[in-house]
Amino acid sequence: MKKVKKYDFSRRPLRASKFWMGLARAFAIKPRLKGRKLTIRRIGMDGIKPPYLLFATHASMMDFPVMYTAVHPYNANNVVAIDAIRDVGDWVMRRLGCIAKRKFVKDYYLIRNMKYAAEKYGDIVCVYPEARYSLDGCESFLPDSLGKMCRLMKIPVVVLRMYGNFIMSPQWNKDEQYLPLECELELIATAEEAQTLPVEELNARIRKAFVRDDYAYQKENGIINANPKRAHGLHSILYQCPHCGKEFKMYSEGTRLWCAACGKSWQMTELGELEAEEGETEFSHIPDWFKWERANVRKEVREGTYRFEDEVTVHTLPNAKRFYDQGRGKLIQTCEGTHLECNAYGEPVTIDWAGTELESVHVEYDYPYRKEKYKKNIFGDCLDISTLEDSYWLHPVTKRDQLTKFSFATEEIYLLAQEKLKAEQAAAKAAKEAKKKD
Repeated sequence: MKKVKKYDFSRRPLRASKFWMGLARAFAIKPRLKGRKLTIRRIGMDGIKPPYLLFATHASMMDFPVMYTAVHPYNANNVVAIDAIRDVGDWVMRRLGCIAKRKFVKDYYLIRNMKYAAEKYGDIVCVYPEARYSLDGCESFLPDSLGKMCRLMKIPVVVLRMYGNFIMSPQWNKDEQYLPLECELELIATAEEAQTLPVEELNARIRKAFVRDDYAYQKENGIINANPKRAHGLHSILYQCPHCGKEFKMYSEGTRLWCAACGKSWQMTELGELEAEEGETEFSHIPDWFKWERANVRKEVREGTYRFEDEVTVHTLPNAKRFYDQGRGKLIQTCEGTHLECNAYGEPVTIDWAGTELESVHVEYDYPYRKEKYKKNIFGDCLDISTLEDSYWLHPVTKRDQLTKFSFATEEIYLLAQEKLKAEQAAAKAAKEAKKKD
């Protein structure tokens, strides 16, 4: 098979072109926000001008027009996943100032290019550190490396917290609704603090600033979602029945969610709450159900009983041009890590990610949504796991609605592996000190 050219992440980013950004604002950003009320609040931002490091919450495609509107009249060098670069085109995205990245991969070039954009152009550098859209309207996994990133950048750190972007278009139901949006630009560390505060303190400030709950926001503000299909796809994240405990037997349609195993059913109200059609409402608040499922996965991981194995269709994304069909492979995940066997570009490939290596995983429900645009790449529900050289987009063949649990397990396996590693390091340090005393 002809050798496929990989994406060159070492290329220096370009400054966002005033011409191309003008076109983007006129024909993409403003039209996306038309008919939607957007309220912008600034907290501690007096006198704060670029360059600064902007950490933005991530909930839907609406995040991007909201971000660009919130930082106006300034532009930004936006860190963007390679699949999004592919969707629009590398040439255009580079002229919009975008910096390409593979999700959940430690990339030396990323920090170098971010520092270059801040120092050379004096612009905002925007990062979506959750690296994927929120699945339940709340904060997602944030890596410990963010504090170190702040220290390396040596510029003020700002968080853009967005509300409403999720409930208007959750990832499991991308049918966009015209609902009010809000965002808050908040300074969480000055340039001096970014250079002097302990990494742990910077991480704590970032995590605190990312706390949010779009369903609570919807209820508190009385935001009505009258979409007659508002519960469609909800079973993708609420995959385990709290009544009978069965997994992957949940279904949803219209405003209704139900379990095919025991028959228990719920209605999703216009305020985003759940009400049992009969009997007890175990979880009226969707994020509470979601957290209950995660706790169950955490228990499986820590008890050593968790395992996933299935045949998967494999597509690779080595560059920003197109996906390459690699046929079928096997994906296995245990409490020790994740294993993929497949063929890629005519050669057998085996990849192992230890528990300490894979922090999280990107999942997509019914991808791509606009299927008429991507007729050669229809995957359905899939997950994306990357190496430095390539991204593997995997679609389970025989197992239904596994993605949310797989993402939970990936994060819980990583957290457990980190705990064990720190315990081993502490024990080794203690042993070394005891040996010195002897």
